[in-house]
Amino acid sequence: MPYCKVKNANIYYEEIGKGKPIIMIHGFTPDHRLMSGCMEPIFEDNSNWRRIYLDLPGMGQTKDYDQICNSDDMLETVINFIETLVPNQDYLIAGESYGGYITRGIINRHKDRIGGAALICPLIIPEHKRRILPEHFVVHCDRAFMDTLSEEQISDFSANQVVLNEYNWKRYSEEIVSGCKIADFDFLNKIQRNYGFSTNIDELVFDKPTVFTLGRQDAVVGYIDAFRILDNYPRATFAVLDRAGHNLQIEQTLLFESLMREWLERVTEFGF
Repeated sequence: MPYCKVKNANIYYEEIGKGKPIIMIHGFTPDHRLMSGCMEPIFEDNSNWRRIYLDLPGMGQTKDYDQICNSDDMLETVINFIETLVPNQDYLIAGESYGGYITRGIINRHKDRIGGAALICPLIIPEHKRRILPEHFVVHCDRAFMDTLSEEQISDFSANQVVLNEYNWKRYSEEIVSGCKIADFDFLNKIQRNYGFSTNIDELVFDKPTVFTLGRQDAVVGYIDAFRILDNYPRATFAVLDRAGHNLQIEQTLLFESLMREWLERVTEFGF
């Protein structure tokens, strides 16, 4: 198993392909499979990229992270990982949810090295009570399929998705639930008590090709708050997708993959 030893953690990661590096950062509680599950199909016809998927501390198979106490420490650990694995190299970055929050922290530190950024349902405001959120509701339900699940499965699936069908259940189970089952919840609770960065990460202007994919029905981080930082990203596509909650990458697969491919085209055109 590949590990990268850095200060305060031993980071598990998986690397696919060769070429210019893309750092992929998953959200809070799952593991790298959230990102590899949605991003790898994009590279089936465009494999000239070095895709690096890591497990954040407290999640997946990363270990030796007990000294990490807050999101500042988490950010520092991920930056150490990047500087160890791709020293003095330019790279792209993609982050989902909490990974999108970490991503913006990295942009603040490595602005000149990052050729473009993709943010998937990014966490904008750490304090849950301050977020502008839509009410959670189910947009579509395949009742015949849902009848095949247990009550516990139905409760979990319905709480996290807005499109309930067999395709989404399979991917939700394989890419998200699988990682959540092995998370260190005691550690994650500690991080949630110090969830926000100690400095404002959303003052910097990042003028490289960027894409924000936002779920119109995302009741976890919402979509409205992301527009607060729109002017910070003059080369950003902001896409708010209907029929999509916090797991937009699963519920709107075709649109998601199209937006990611177009982002890579813009990055290449930009000269990365």
